[in-house]
Order: sequence, then structure tokens, then C-alpha cells
Amino acid sequence: MTVPAERIRVLVDEPPKSGRYVLYWMTAYRRTRHNDALDRAVELAKECGVPLVVLEGLRAGYEWASDRHHKFVLDGMRANRDSFEGGPIHYYPYVEPEPGAGSGLLVALAKDASAVVGDDWPGFFHPHMLPAAAKQLRAEGVRFEVVDACGLVPFRSAPKTFGRAVDFRRYIQKNAESFVLHRPMAQPTRAKLEGGAEIPKAVEKKWPRADDAMLAGDRLGELPIDHEVGVVPIPGGQDAARKRWRAFFEDDLEAYADGRNHPDDDRASRLSPYLHFGHIGVHEIFGDIVDAANWSPDRLGPANASKTGFWGLSEGAESFIDELITWRELTHHTAYRVKSYREFASLPGWALETMDEHRDDARDVYDLEALESYATDDEVWNAAQRELVRDGRMHNYLRMLWGKKIYAWSPTPERALEIMVHLNNKYALDGRDPNSYGGIFWVLGRYDRPWGPERPVFGKLRYMTSDSTVKKLRMKKYLSGELGFDW
Repeated sequence: MTVPAERIRVLVDEPPKSGRYVLYWMTAYRRTRHNDALDRAVELAKECGVPLVVLEGLRAGYEWASDRHHKFVLDGMRANRDSFEGGPIHYYPYVEPEPGAGSGLLVALAKDASAVVGDDWPGFFHPHMLPAAAKQLRAEGVRFEVVDACGLVPFRSAPKTFGRAVDFRRYIQKNAESFVLHRPMAQPTRAKLEGGAEIPKAVEKKWPRADDAMLAGDRLGELPIDHEVGVVPIPGGQDAARKRWRAFFEDDLEAYADGRNHPDDDRASRLSPYLHFGHIGVHEIFGDIVDAANWSPDRLGPANASKTGFWGLSEGAESFIDELITWRELTHHTAYRVKSYREFASLPGWALETMDEHRDDARDVYDLEALESYATDDEVWNAAQRELVRDGRMHNYLRMLWGKKIYAWSPTPERALEIMVHLNNKYALDGRDPNSYGGIFWVLGRYDRPWGPERPVFGKLRYMTSDSTVKKLRMKKYLSGELGFDW
């Protein structure tokens, strides 16, 4: 077994059957490169001596479904189809024409499968979808494994829920060597497998695979999704993800430590949508960085939880790795262990207490319509919201200010959370992700500490202002709207 056992979770513990193929149900890690879930499916297909079928679907009825999110996923499906084409792995793309139309497809394919492999991810609807699928597959007596291909640190390796980044960073540093030595296959599509997988004709007829026009996004208007949240010129898919990553790696990585905070410089990686949809994996990104530096684990420094100096790499690389691994994976581990991570009551006790103490403080309130249309008296906040609505993204630093202002402008803390989640998930390509929720809940005190002096409305929550942001950051071009797409 090349996939570490701690990345595999068996949901239906049946031995593999004598079937026609192994089925990989691709739902979160939508890529053919550096994907432990695909690697595990390849392993099982080899063990069973059968072909491998990959089912990648796109639902119509998920919350916040829109042209914007659908097109990005469809770009990825088209790229995956091209990657699988001509190889031994049989790819089956399916797009629901209406909510619920895809119900039964997984079980129908699983009936002829030796085993089923899925993606183990704690975000969005996956925590509810996987147990439901396991119940159906258990009734069919089909082995069902789900695989964690999310990050460098396996979900099940951590001994506890970490409430602060510094503690999670220290844990990573103490155990880094056990994480960095594993790498998924770069080209599993070239594996030597049995070919000739046959999909039952009845399945093909009831759930026809997506055609070229659908995968190109030309049929979005036929689908019952939100057409007002339009497509943005940010291409999805693993090829686009790889291109974006290489551009950042070659041009901006070394300037990341300082440049990422300044909107006019915009040195951010812009990888979050690709990470969210699984179009690129952390192992590939980390591998490229360390390979270029001729790195080996003997360069690791002391495990003192410092943000820089541990990896033995450049300042820019270490700063980026801290965001990519410490902060991103902290939020995913929280989501994996804390099932209520999206609920207001899951916030730290001190944060709940201080917000409650200031619940009745006077505040200026904007309604959702004014916020959504960036019609406030704050030009900095308006620029950030405009970018979100128009471009499907928001500058990393300004997301923090964006959330703090929504908190100050909402009638209650609970309503502030609702508004942040709605706006972020509706418009942001990386919305609905545990990392997005991590940033939203940070605004309300998660991963933070009490701050003084205590202020009206905010209490002991960290305080941010637009005036201080303008003084601190280079953002004249950003505020003027001069900056456009650069993907």
C-alpha cells in the first residue's frame, strides 16, 4: 500500500467483491495528479485485477449553485476528461439537469463494482453525503473507503482539536518529517491497469454522461441554478491551477512575505479556488518548492512554533508555507473534528461572552441589500465587496477588514455571521470551504485571543478600521478600480 493507512477511512468494511471494476467517486479532490484518493483506487483495481472507473458528478441543487461555481467545476471536469482520455482509466462525467436527478447513480454503478473509493473531506455537504452513501453501499455489500487527500497533515494524525495557529504550527514542526516524506503519484493515469471497463447500458441511458457542450459551459442556461451570479474569466481545472501556481512560484513567491498584504502589489497566490475544488493539491505545491531548493529534511530547524526559520527555505517560501499548511490545514482539521464548526455557538467562550455583553451597544446598521451592492459610506469596504461580486475573489488582507465591518454594521452578532457566510459563499469561488469559514469565524474570535482596550460593539474582539488599513497598505490603484484580472 503506497497510500498511508492514516489517510484511509473504511466506511463499509466488506471484502472487495468479484466485480467488473473498482469505482472512484471523485467529489472533492477533482484532479488526476498528486491525489491519494485516486492512488488508492488504482491500488485496489490492481489488487482486484479489474479496470478502474472514475465517476465525477456535479449536482444542481447544492446551496448557492450558480453559473459562476458551475462553470469553474465544469472547466475542471473537461480537464479531467482530457487527462484520462487514451489511458486505462474510464472517466464518467455526469451533470444533473435538475436537483435529485443524479440520485441512484452511485449505487447503480456500485452494483457492478469490486469496491468503491471516495473523497474524505469535511467541507460543505460532504459530512452529510458520505454517511448517506455508506448506508446505501452497505445495503449492497460493497466495500467503501474514503481517502484524505486534502493536505500535508492527515486529518486523523492530529491528537486533538487545536484552538490556536501557534499550537498547530508547533505540532506540525514536531512531526514534520513524517508528513513531508510522503508524496502521491504524479501521473496515476499512466498506471498499468486492466482496460475495457463496461458501464451498463441502463445506467448510460438513465444518467447520460455530460457532452462536450455541457463541459464547455455552453448549456448553463438550461440548468436550474442562479444565473445572476455570472461566470468570471478565471479558468477552472487542474491545468489552469498548475499554470497559476507556476506563475506565482516563478514571479511572486520570493516577494510574498511583504507583498501579499498590499492590494496594489497583489502578490497573493490566488490558488484558493483551485485548492477548494481540489484542482491542485498541497503535496504538489510543497514538492515543487522543496525540489527547487534541493531541500531535504535535515534542514528542518527547531520546533519552536516560529513562523519562519523552521523549513530552512527563503523568507517568501516560509511565509507562504505557513499560510498554505499551518493556517489552511488548521481550519480543515477544525472542520474534521468539530462538526458544529459552522455554528455561532462553536466560537470560544470568551468571544461569545464579550459579544453578548455588547449586544445592546448602539451601532450603525446596513441591510443585506446595501451590503451586497457595496453601497456603504466606506470606500475601502465597498472596493473589497465590489471585487467579491465582480471577480469572485477578495484580497486576502481585506477579507479580515470586510468581516470586521460587517460585524459592526449588523444588528446582532448572529446576523453578522449569516451575512458574511451568505455573501462569501454566494460570490467567492473559494466560498463554502473550511478555510473560508475559518476566516469568517476568526473575525468573531476563533483562533484569536481577547484584545484591549475593550471597545463599544467589539468588546474584546480584535478591532480593525478602514483608516488604519489605508495608512498601512498600498492600495490607491485598488480603490480606484484600476486593477483588473491577472490570472
